[in-house]
Amino acid sequence: MNSTEVSPTPIMPVQQAERIQIVDILRGFALFGILLVNMALFSHPFQHLLFPMDPALAWYDRAAVWLIHFLGEGKFYALFSMLFGLGLTLLMDRVEARGGRFVPLYLRRLLILLVIGVIHAFLIWMGDILILYALLGFLLILFRKAKPRTLLIWAVILIALPLLFNVVVTGLVELGRSSPEGAVQIDAAFAEAEAGFVTDLERANHVYSSGNFLEITAQRIYDYTSMGLSAFFVMGFNVLGMFLIGVYFGKREIFKNLEANRNFFRKLLFWGLLIGLAGNALYATLIISLPRVELSGPLLLATVAQGVGAPLLTLAYVSAFCLLALSPVWGERLKVLAPVGQMALTNYLTQSTVCTLIFYNYGLGFFGKMGAALGIGLTVAIYLLQIPFSHWWMKRFRYGPAEWLWRSLTYGKRQPLKRV
Repeated sequence: MNSTEVSPTPIMPVQQAERIQIVDILRGFALFGILLVNMALFSHPFQHLLFPMDPALAWYDRAAVWLIHFLGEGKFYALFSMLFGLGLTLLMDRVEARGGRFVPLYLRRLLILLVIGVIHAFLIWMGDILILYALLGFLLILFRKAKPRTLLIWAVILIALPLLFNVVVTGLVELGRSSPEGAVQIDAAFAEAEAGFVTDLERANHVYSSGNFLEITAQRIYDYTSMGLSAFFVMGFNVLGMFLIGVYFGKREIFKNLEANRNFFRKLLFWGLLIGLAGNALYATLIISLPRVELSGPLLLATVAQGVGAPLLTLAYVSAFCLLALSPVWGERLKVLAPVGQMALTNYLTQSTVCTLIFYNYGLGFFGKMGAALGIGLTVAIYLLQIPFSHWWMKRFRYGPAEWLWRSLTYGKRQPLKRV
């Protein structure tokens, strides 16, 4: 080797000094919202989402359901998606700065995440989102060299596509109903679909509340293949769109210099709250009394309201945290969430494990026995335990257990775990 040549710097996982703290804080916050929304899906069959809220529910449970729809549903997986997209640019910059090949490394990273997702979905909880992230990550690679303006255009297109599809399909259904014969056929088709979902709901309720581990695993797999895969269409476009917004933030290095982007965050906060709160309030008010198995004008209105409002409220959350982080007092307070976000994958998998052990019959057997208000209380309790545990762990170790495994397999060698 010529003495003037420089050896490539070894490719390795992100080191502590290289981390962007606000990103870890946002991940930590997202974990709370993910648990808040998922709690109803841990404690009840997924199919119950398709039906209106029971009018016999106590007022506090009705209020809790409305609040979760308003502030939670659709906002926190969008935040995680945005941060996942941001991660692509951060990893790509580090790998290429060290003279490494980004694409093969990222492909290995996605394949391992896919395996973790399959294990999670089939053996722990069918509401897994890691499979969707991993598969859409292969498409995300195609945008790694795109310019910021191109990323925003594609993000808007992807978020708008399912809304336009719903408009067209709902319009065709209403057109079909304009004739008596068409109305009879359409109503019969919706009734048949509803009957199938009712049957699935009753079976899921029975198995999760009284089955053994093998029976519940079989039900998990059935639920994932019958309902979980629908997330690829229901959420996929939105997830990929938020991926691209994350890549946009990464390319513009927005999180690396919060002060320089203070005005940007203020504008985003204003418009995000103005449109996001209005859209999500409309969605939450409509959706609690609507069946999702039957296309209708009110359901379309609710879908569009959330489809526009959820991403904007997500960006408002991001902006609020970034502006608070610029305050010396609040900046210190928010740091409590950083260790939670540093081991986000571990905490996500832990939430699923703990909650299924609380609700499923092979655990404590509380399935179907907890209302939404108590669910919020349980969410807060579990999250408040995850904060000190994450601090304890990250003081002693470089990564969370799941992150360590993910990185070791990605880089093809055992990574050091203990802090020196």
